[in-house]
Amino acid sequence: MRTVLRITGTALVFLLAALALPTALGTPTALGAFDDLYAPRTDSASPPSSPVAHDPAKPTAVVVVGDHGAVVSDTLAPYEILATTGAFNVYTVAPTGHPVPLTGGLDLVPDLSFTELDGLLGTSPDVVVVPALPDVGESTSKPVMDWLARQAAGGSLVLGICNGSRVLAAAGVLDGRPATSHWLRIDAAEDLYPAVDWVRGTRYVDDGDVITTAGILSGIDGTLHVVERLVGPEAAARAADVVGWRHFRPGTPAPMAQAQVEPADAVVAFNTAFRWDRSTAGVLLTDGVGEIELASVYDTYGQSLAVRTVAVSLDAAPVRSRHGLTFMPRAAPTGDLDRLVVPGASASDRRAADRYAELAPVYLHGEPGFPFDGVLRDLAHTTDVATAVWTAKVLEYPIDHLALTGSAWPWTLTLRPFSLAALGVLAALGLMRAVHGGRTGHLLSPPHPHVA
Repeated sequence: MRTVLRITGTALVFLLAALALPTALGTPTALGAFDDLYAPRTDSASPPSSPVAHDPAKPTAVVVVGDHGAVVSDTLAPYEILATTGAFNVYTVAPTGHPVPLTGGLDLVPDLSFTELDGLLGTSPDVVVVPALPDVGESTSKPVMDWLARQAAGGSLVLGICNGSRVLAAAGVLDGRPATSHWLRIDAAEDLYPAVDWVRGTRYVDDGDVITTAGILSGIDGTLHVVERLVGPEAAARAADVVGWRHFRPGTPAPMAQAQVEPADAVVAFNTAFRWDRSTAGVLLTDGVGEIELASVYDTYGQSLAVRTVAVSLDAAPVRSRHGLTFMPRAAPTGDLDRLVVPGASASDRRAADRYAELAPVYLHGEPGFPFDGVLRDLAHTTDVATAVWTAKVLEYPIDHLALTGSAWPWTLTLRPFSLAALGVLAALGLMRAVHGGRTGHLLSPPHPHVA
């Protein structure tokens, strides 16, 4: 019995030693990767507010962001689609007017605060778009929850994008209704909000005055459906063509197989916990850049958890996007960056970053196609194909048409936890040798019989 206990104890020591270093290094790396997604600015810079244009003859659509940020594609893709139609007054709104971080540290200056919007309209907006918020369920999101509940009661058509459905569920807007959400989070949503009838395997669910969509880029289909309902199918088809979205199906949502976690998805765990040397890409913001072009960069790199992004501009000055949103960079391009990437077809045409030739700027949208295509190709080339495939899966973006080239798998990254585990075992073995004077065999062998 003593022998069994001794062997079991020794095995346990080695197991703990094997886990110690991967856990000690992997945990802070993973926490840092998630913290970077919505890290707030370290200064209080904010451009002076400017009046927004408003046409009282048009319906008003607003995209809500919280003071702690929002998912970038959930926010910018619906905004661009609605603005592209020319049929709406479109604004971003937040509890306050301070810059808020979208995924990856893209600081958006909201067009209006809730109070300013109420003063402008005097009633609920016609359409309220709700992206996923990083602080849903926390006390900091209460101003958004309360405001959403009032707008829903006031007659707004509410569109929940991706995990924006959880925001709506937390606000009580979805009780007793069918709704959908991101494939990776819908099980948790079902546990947290059992009063909602959660639906899987569809791009969006239309329940009259509330529409919810599946993950991230499914929000494009949901927004086009709003355009279809309020403006008409031809306007929706034109908007889809303008932004390059080939997957819109008028009338009903396109069927979609419900994604599941698979062994190949383990790549995200390696990226999150063991890519402690993540590269930093400066993202050059330029005036006139498309909102979906910006989202394609920040969400692709951000969802991969393999690349850190920092917003830069030519003179570290605010920039205005194609449809008038204001973004605040965090720096000017410097040699501290590992790469400089440039979103926007117009920036590519005019070679906007050529003054930074020493940083070898990469123009991500120099070829025609949906903006996410070029960024996914770049991600596969600079990290690995498995990471790009995982990222497309999280984005819920079909990539059958893309030729992704690069390393098939992050083999060096994969070896890191196993190498750390081996080092831990060797360290434990060395310590045991030192403690027992080199007699490690004594720990595993039965005691010798006593010889008289």
